[in-house]
Amino acid sequence: MSGAVRRTHGATWADIADRPEEDRLEIVGGEVVQKAAPTWDHGLAQTSISAFLVGPYQWGRGDGPGGWWFGSEVDIELETHEVYRPDVAGWRKDRVPKMPPGRPVRVRPDWSAEVLSKSNAERDLGDKLFGDHRAGVPHYWILDPQHRTLTVYRYATEGYFVALTAGRGKKVRAEPFEEVEIEIDLLFEGAD
Repeated sequence: MSGAVRRTHGATWADIADRPEEDRLEIVGGEVVQKAAPTWDHGLAQTSISAFLVGPYQWGRGDGPGGWWFGSEVDIELETHEVYRPDVAGWRKDRVPKMPPGRPVRVRPDWSAEVLSKSNAERDLGDKLFGDHRAGVPHYWILDPQHRTLTVYRYATEGYFVALTAGRGKKVRAEPFEEVEIEIDLLFEGAD
């Protein structure tokens, strides 16, 4: 991490607010952590899931229902000591009529997606998944380029449960975006 960060335990947005976005900093469990620069596989999956969703859900193109805002790598403060930069996040327009303003966004998303890589898998499948649940994020998706899978978690009071897991060769309608069919192979096409 370049430059000094004032604190690492009990850190808040104020500790990273003046840092450039390129530093890719998050606060997880009160600690300042740096997201690794994405690999080709990671970036491909991140842009692919956005491509499946933005047209029909943000812009209402084709037969899409519209009704969503999406952001990639947006700083979101879920709690005082939890500021995440999910790979992609979405907000329902019926709940958040205008695109969430500011940095950090202080409106919890309705959907969050993370793309796993060696450097972030433990955090994305642990601390951040639990942090999103504590904040009440209704859906949490994990895209795994290594195994070419999509796992969809749905909120329940006692914790997230797996609503869907799909891998190679599958086409799915994954909540909360059931109106659009997602071809799993296309999320990771070219990653070999």
